[in-house]
Amino acid sequence: MNEANHNILFMQLVIQNQQIAMMAMGKIKNPVTDKIERNLEHAKIYIDSLDMLMAKTKGNLSEYEEKFLTETLKELKLNYVDEVDKDKKQEKDVKKEAQESKEEEKK
Repeated sequence: MNEANHNILFMQLVIQNQQIAMMAMGKIKNPVTDKIERNLEHAKIYIDSLDMLMAKTKGNLSEYEEKFLTETLKELKLNYVDEVDKDKKQEKDVKKEAQESKEEEKK
């Protein structure tokens, strides 16, 4: 296999992991089920896989490949943090509502 094929396969691998992570964060529809599905644990696995790929290929990527991988990871991590924050806020709101409900019952 020549280097051009390796470059294409590398980019496809990064994009594939990006798409699966975005699906797992509920950012895009799963094309198989045509539904928004959310599983942050799965998203983290694919993000961590790209992090590992970056570490293992350090010094062996073209400038373009390295920048593409870096930017993809940055985008995924920002989206992941956003989703985790949404969960924390939702959890906090549920606890607040439960507390307010208990206080109302006491009255």
